[in-house]
Amino acid sequence: MVIGGGNIFRGVEVSSRGVSRTTGDAMGMLATVMNGLALEAAIERAGASARTLSAIAMPQICESFSRQRAQKHLTCGRIIVLAGGTGNPFFTTDTTAVLRAVEIGADAVLKATNVDGVYSADPKKDPKATRFERLSHQDAIAGDLRVMDAAAFALARENTMPIIVFSIQQPGAIEAVLRGKARATIVGG
Repeated sequence: MVIGGGNIFRGVEVSSRGVSRTTGDAMGMLATVMNGLALEAAIERAGASARTLSAIAMPQICESFSRQRAQKHLTCGRIIVLAGGTGNPFFTTDTTAVLRAVEIGADAVLKATNVDGVYSADPKKDPKATRFERLSHQDAIAGDLRVMDAAAFALARENTMPIIVFSIQQPGAIEAVLRGKARATIVGG
């Protein structure tokens, strides 16, 4: 699981308040670590084993991300919570999700959003927006379909990594996606 930090703030938003984009992105990456630790604790309370791995070294708080460490935890049946983004400014958690999925050999990226797939426009603003069942990575980039950033779609395209976009608002949504029964859009694949 790649965790975001948007509930606290994003680097782009902070930069409009006189903080550099680089510093704002660093603050956002730190926010993802806080969210990751909270999610890890919730998973553990629910009875599953989890570990937070951060792209930013914080050995007193959580483990540092490495592909080998992530795969070891997965082999041991642990859920891994990936925090700290890529550890670099100017990259979103979308790009991090695709990067980490490629690194650990995942079958697909599951992108949970507030809508049930990829649309031609924001369906909350445009009632005529068309929902796609399937589209290519290239179509998502060319159409400037902003459910994920272009860097994430390009990395997924280069590595033939499918992205399944679905609504997290539906009860049982993740299970439905895993069973192939969810209302979703498949990008690539």
